[in-house]
Amino acid sequence: MNYLFYEIEGELRQVEEYLLEYIQAGHADLRKSFVHLLKAGGKRIRPAFALLSAKYGQYESGKIIPLAAALELIHMATLVHDDVIDSSIIRRGRQTVKAQYGNNFSLHSGDFLFAKALIIIEKYKNNKINQLLAHVSVEMCQGELEQIASAFKLEQNIRNYFYRIKRKTSLLISASCQIGAIAAQADPHIVKTLGRYGHYLGMAFQITDDVLDFIADEKTLGKPVGSDLRQGIITLPVIYLLNCGNEAVKKSLWEKLNSPVSSQDDIHDVVELIKQSEAIPYSLDIAGLYVEKALKELEMLPANEITESLHKLAVFIKRRQF
Repeated sequence: MNYLFYEIEGELRQVEEYLLEYIQAGHADLRKSFVHLLKAGGKRIRPAFALLSAKYGQYESGKIIPLAAALELIHMATLVHDDVIDSSIIRRGRQTVKAQYGNNFSLHSGDFLFAKALIIIEKYKNNKINQLLAHVSVEMCQGELEQIASAFKLEQNIRNYFYRIKRKTSLLISASCQIGAIAAQADPHIVKTLGRYGHYLGMAFQITDDVLDFIADEKTLGKPVGSDLRQGIITLPVIYLLNCGNEAVKKSLWEKLNSPVSSQDDIHDVVELIKQSEAIPYSLDIAGLYVEKALKELEMLPANEITESLHKLAVFIKRRQF
């Protein structure tokens, strides 16, 4: 992904250095767990969006880099908590904090990361940023609670799914696109346009992520294929097939998924069923429509290298394999 971020390659390195220095907690296990999280990698899309969006205003790298780091800390905190909720032991091809240290430690370390992000954000004394991130944080928690409540429940529709992924994923990406511009005092019109761009792209990102859970190479994906199914998370490909598949397919899905005790063979069968159906092309088409909406928003921004980078990011998200 480096080619997508060539305008901010140096700043992203500084974000990484800032994170490594900033999370040096007093507790030895906390230090180890945070370094482990950072070394596991990640796309750093949220910091990248903040850095890029800031270039539409009065860009000061020293001012924006801590804010970009705070967004990544919030994202990291949600990942640590997600791994506890989902009982995940592998993420990005490495053991999770939950697998290494257990649930209690993971919950508190996630809280610690979130609190550290708040300390950074408070220093900006910017009510717009505070209000936006407070709203997003509440909505993200509600999205997670909705996902827990809907686990293994097959009576879900596409509207419920869209609402859930908006809260879980799209809102933080949208906020990342806005916050850099707000901090750099960009024109309010640009801030709103970037927010809509981020929302559409966040929706496409999560839909693509859910598709990759069925079709990606396990080593590239960094976790077992079909992980969502094992956790009872009903995503767009499954919803499509439950609503549009033939009766035999629907019956098979109900038999194999309507229980937390589905066997590995059942999960494998459903993955193959999804892969051989129209559910994957359908879901990718929906992701593509969201990407097109995001690209349409870019037409309202200045025609420059930053807008071109945002265009490339949108295309990458549409085509990504990891």
